[in-house]
Amino acid sequence: MNNVLTTVYNHRIEDGYDPSKVFQRKVNKRTLPDYYDVIKEPMALSTIKAKVSSKQYKNFSEFVRDFALIPHNAQVYNRPDAGAYQDAIVIRELVEKEFQKLADEGTIPQDVAKLPFLGEIPAQDDVDPVEDAEEEEDQEDGDEDEDEEDDDSDDDRRKKKRSRRSIAKREDKDDKDALDPESRKKRGRPPRVDTPMEARIKAIMKGMRKPKSTAGGLMITHFERLPDKAVMPEYFAEVKQPIALDVIKKKLKRKKYQSVEQFMKDVELMFENAKSYNQDDSVIYKDAVALQKETRQIAEEEKQKPDTDYVMEDGRLPMPNGILHNGELWKVGDWVHIQNANDLTKPIVAQIYRTWQDVDGNKWVNACWYYRPEQTVHRFDRHFFENEVMKTGQYRDHPIDDVVDRCFVMFFTRYNKGRPRNFPPDKEIYVCEARYNEENHKLNKIKTWASCLPDEVRDKDYEMDLFDAPKKMKKVLSPIAYLLKDDAKETDDLPKPVWGAENAPPKIGAVHKRPRDPKESPPPEPTPTPPPQPPPQPQRAPSNISIPNNDTMAPSYPMSATPTTQPQPIRTSTPSHPPQRPSFTSSHPSQYHHSSASPAPFQGNAASTQQHGPFAPPPLTPHSSFHSQSAAPSGPQTATFTHHQRGYNAPQPPEVYCLSDVANQSIPEEIRNMFHTDEAGRVLFFTSPPTETSGVTSLNLNKLGHSVRYLAAKQKRDELVAVKSKREAEDAEVKAGEAKKARLEAERKVERSLVEVTNRAIDMLGEKLAAETKRAINEDVGEAEVGKAIKREVELLEARWRVEAEKERLRAERQMEREKRDRKRVEITG
Repeated sequence: MNNVLTTVYNHRIEDGYDPSKVFQRKVNKRTLPDYYDVIKEPMALSTIKAKVSSKQYKNFSEFVRDFALIPHNAQVYNRPDAGAYQDAIVIRELVEKEFQKLADEGTIPQDVAKLPFLGEIPAQDDVDPVEDAEEEEDQEDGDEDEDEEDDDSDDDRRKKKRSRRSIAKREDKDDKDALDPESRKKRGRPPRVDTPMEARIKAIMKGMRKPKSTAGGLMITHFERLPDKAVMPEYFAEVKQPIALDVIKKKLKRKKYQSVEQFMKDVELMFENAKSYNQDDSVIYKDAVALQKETRQIAEEEKQKPDTDYVMEDGRLPMPNGILHNGELWKVGDWVHIQNANDLTKPIVAQIYRTWQDVDGNKWVNACWYYRPEQTVHRFDRHFFENEVMKTGQYRDHPIDDVVDRCFVMFFTRYNKGRPRNFPPDKEIYVCEARYNEENHKLNKIKTWASCLPDEVRDKDYEMDLFDAPKKMKKVLSPIAYLLKDDAKETDDLPKPVWGAENAPPKIGAVHKRPRDPKESPPPEPTPTPPPQPPPQPQRAPSNISIPNNDTMAPSYPMSATPTTQPQPIRTSTPSHPPQRPSFTSSHPSQYHHSSASPAPFQGNAASTQQHGPFAPPPLTPHSSFHSQSAAPSGPQTATFTHHQRGYNAPQPPEVYCLSDVANQSIPEEIRNMFHTDEAGRVLFFTSPPTETSGVTSLNLNKLGHSVRYLAAKQKRDELVAVKSKREAEDAEVKAGEAKKARLEAERKVERSLVEVTNRAIDMLGEKLAAETKRAINEDVGEAEVGKAIKREVELLEARWRVEAEKERLRAERQMEREKRDRKRVEITG
């Protein structure tokens, strides 16, 4: 047993590859949790080695059976093109050879040397690798926002999906299932509508997967994916344009290839990279040479075939340039309103994924539906954005006549920032935040918006006109919260929506009271009531403070806030208590002197001018003008505070200051004339904007205004702005005309191409019908009588045509008579 184990561990194939490496340890349940649901008897080389060391095997048959489990489990769980499946075949052949040697030597009996039968290997479907890749990517795109473990990597999730598909049989859906309401909620995919060029590429890729190497594995396995950059950084240093088959598949799915030659260019690059990096005698080099030759041959064969060989089985003719309908071009990626058979007032919000034409010439679109909140099943206290819709897995076919109008759906991270540029303002714009799972009726937040879009427009973006400030998004309660039953409980089963017409969303959804999912956000908190406004602050009593004047102080610079109205003179009244003496401080000669009884900050209104003295508050009376004191007593001054009875304090009038005569004369006259002055021409400074102007008659009210230079510059600038605006308007009009002309030309081009394709199809159909008819007649009557038989057929067709023409004429006459009778009818109302 130890010798067999050692042989398996040491076995190597080409390039030193170890086929036993994947079987040395048991599968990690965290990586592949469904593995142990499929495989009931997991086995690994480490388990066999431990059982040999602990002498647990009672006979050699148990040892052989454990070894047989390793390749059997790998073949049951994996697909034939998987690396583990191919390695299992190598291990099985190796151990069979080793056991046969032991039997030949007489160490073990012949019947023990054969691996026991452990069950049938599940049959694997012959799935188109391109279709399988598309299904895998679609499932990844569609399920990436579903409930998955956050700590699972993308590779782990991909392995889970592949393993689930490898062990599950594909079941054909019966047509009658489409009428079952439950079948409508199952996730779908847009139908395949391949152009002849895309069909050729998929045929080439399918042919690439057939050649096998000498070891029995597929040659294409080496080129499936690029090597890990962390493990082989030297590969990416040497190969300047790395590419693998998965990248090519993704480009095909994203509609990046415009011709077979463009696709073959990437395939050639993939093979040349493998040949340049690997040695000439390596397996990968040899497989690259053989597969490159085979691929070129397949591509030439596919290009020689006519386009008619690639028509879809159901007769669909793809229209990649869109459908021209009612004067508008509808193409993949457009957001549309589709007629809702259940409620004409609420059209279906959808995005176009496919456009094609059937054999009868009817034009169709396949669109992905977006549900409104009232069409989903959700918890009763769920809140939604205004105009919110949810992406679904419903991809439905609609005739182009069902398309009502355009609309637009924005991701919620953009909806509050602006609106699509040049989108008509009268069209509806929706916001989307979540994906709706109709299997379990859950709303899962979308992580990447690109995964929700068609492949053709996934890499494109649209321009926006941004708001001045982000818009505040408001959530409102579910519009169907009223449907919750009074006796609803958390243990109730999930309710079902009410379905109506077959090709339409539910008539109405449902609400429930089941426990909220841990990942689901709780409902928003109610908006709190604004706090009451605080009472107005009491106004302090007017004061009359005298400050000593000192012309020897250093110059000071007042602030430049200019009042717009005249102040009211301070009105004094008899104080109700003895006056108080405020303290005055002067920390620096250049600072203003303020009374501690005046908490309002000083605000001046003159420009930066020099003065040679402090501001002196003049004695203000109701009928006196403002003036400065030229002399003041040397002792401390008395501040008088007026207190009114009954607890009311009159509003504090602004305090007014001015410079001394010497300081005021130092200000240039043109500057003084720009501000308020008193009768003596002194510039006035106010502690706050004035509220009244009564009693002020001597202020200079007419000296405020702009200079002539400023007004001239302003007028010149306005003229330049007007000229620029006019020029921009003219340029915009010219661009709009050019854009309209280009759009009309594009529409005409599309119409011409459609006419050419239709005429070509009709001609081909006519030729094919004529040839088949001639062949059938030749088989019936012989080659000699073909001409007479064709003549008889033509005469029969002419006779039928005359009968049909006569019927059409009679039908038209009856229609005209019916219209005449209808015009003669008198409408009765009342």
